[in-house]
Order: sequence, then structure tokens, then C-alpha cells
Amino acid sequence: MEGHILPKECLTNDANAKKLTSTALKSIKRGTIKKKSLIYLELNGCSGNIISLLNGENPDFEYMLSSMVDIKFCNSLMAAEGENAIDLLIKAMGKEYILAVEGAVALKNNGLYNIVGSWKGRPITGLQAAQMLGEKATNIIAVGACATHGGVSAAKPNPSQSVGIEQVLPNKKIINLPGCPVHPDWFLGTLAHLLLYGEPKTDNLDRPLMFYSALIHDRCPRRNFFDRGIFAEKLGDKTCLFKLGCRGPVTKVDCPTRQWNGHVNWPIGDDTPCIGCAQFGFPDAMAPFINYDHDKDGK
Repeated sequence: MEGHILPKECLTNDANAKKLTSTALKSIKRGTIKKKSLIYLELNGCSGNIISLLNGENPDFEYMLSSMVDIKFCNSLMAAEGENAIDLLIKAMGKEYILAVEGAVALKNNGLYNIVGSWKGRPITGLQAAQMLGEKATNIIAVGACATHGGVSAAKPNPSQSVGIEQVLPNKKIINLPGCPVHPDWFLGTLAHLLLYGEPKTDNLDRPLMFYSALIHDRCPRRNFFDRGIFAEKLGDKTCLFKLGCRGPVTKVDCPTRQWNGHVNWPIGDDTPCIGCAQFGFPDAMAPFINYDHDKDGK
């Protein structure tokens, strides 16, 4: 195993997801590590994370995921449906598996606000599925803001009483990947790290330090404008967006260096403020996303 692991510097901040995943694939092919089963459970949300993951490239999500793990269940990607799909889910619980959860857990009416399927004529709620699968999983990854802390699904007034996965699995270690949506690299890199080395180092909110260790503000290419007090007055201005409501100063994630859409751009690069979607408390704690309540001097 020692001959196939990444050098230590590749496991620090700004982890290269491509290196992590390629190393995992090579190790699987060589037989130094074994593929593990993965259950990807979609709960109360918009499915934005699975869409983001499917749009990932370099590495490509579909190819890398199927090559690194055996997908036993995924609401959106599997061909089986109805009770046939739930049957596969039940069978998968008989062996070791990693559980990835997207979406919040709806608690209202014992979870009946979110149904993931039926088994022998009875509905299975997202709450039941999360508790049942979470208790037996070897590792759990919360994928996106809704899964980590409730996110948009738990925004006021929260009629479904949605919460993050940690609220219903208080005794389990959850690896949190907040974001709305999550970046493909954050998920694939975390998954590859689990296969190669076990759980990655995390902060006090259980976020992997290799992705969530530095404030956007500290690595923003417009930081020099902030330091000189030159602030944008409208969207499209090329100066610091802080006075328009940018949440970069309170959001820890590597968007400035990793970027999105094939690693070519990110919100501030497209002249729009960071809305703090990767920070706990999003969206309510980050609102309002745009703020024009200042005078021309930026006060």
C-alpha cells in the first residue's frame, strides 16, 4: 500500500481531486485496496447535488464513481424503480457500505413529508431510511447544505421540519460537505480519501480540511480592492463586492482556487457576490444575498 499512496503534500489544503481519484483507481486495479459498496440516498431537496456531480469533469463523475465503488442504490441513477429498487436497497444493507446522503431529513408527521419508496405496500420515509441506513454504514457523507444542516429545505418557515442528517444520527460521525450545490471534487475527493486512507482530517464542524480550511476572502483575487477600500456599487463592477453583500469573509471553502464548471469560473469571477452557500446556516444566516443599502462612499 505504501508504494501507491499520494505524497503527503497532496493531502493538504486544495487537495487535487484528480490525483486522489486516480490513485484510488490505480490501487483498486492493482488489488491493494478493494472497491466498496456505496448507497447514495436522496432525501428532501431539489436534487441539485446529484445534478452538479453529473456535470463534473476531470474527473468525470459517472466513470469515476462506478470505477471506484459499487453503487447499490441511487434514487436518480438506478434503472430499477418502485419496490424493485427498494428491494436492492434492503439487500445492500446486508454487507458493508458507505452512505452518501443528499437532501434534508423531514421530521413532520414522523417523516411523511418525504417518501423515498414503498416496501411490501407500506411507505418508507426519508427519516426511516436515514436512520436505518445510517446506523449500519461504515462511513457517512452528508452531500450539500440540506444534508449537512438543513439548508434551503430547512429555511424559514420550514413547514416540513427539515433538519440535517446529524440531527437524526447523533451518535454517528458524519463527514460534512456543505454547499448548494456541492462541488464534484469535494465529493469525489472525499470518497477517494475514504477508500485510500480512511476518514480525512476535519474541522470542528466535521468538514474535510482539504477543501474547507481557508476563507474565500483570504484567497479572493479582489482582496486588494478590499484592503484599499474600493468597493463595487453594482453588479458587474470589477472591484470588491463586500458592500453588495459578499459572504466571502465568513465562508470557508476553496472556490477561488478550484472554481466551477470544469474549473473555469466561479461566482466572484463572474461579478456576482459569494452567497455563502458552503457555510453552515445557509441560506437564512447568509441573507440578504445582495445588499444595496449603502451610500456612494460605500458606508
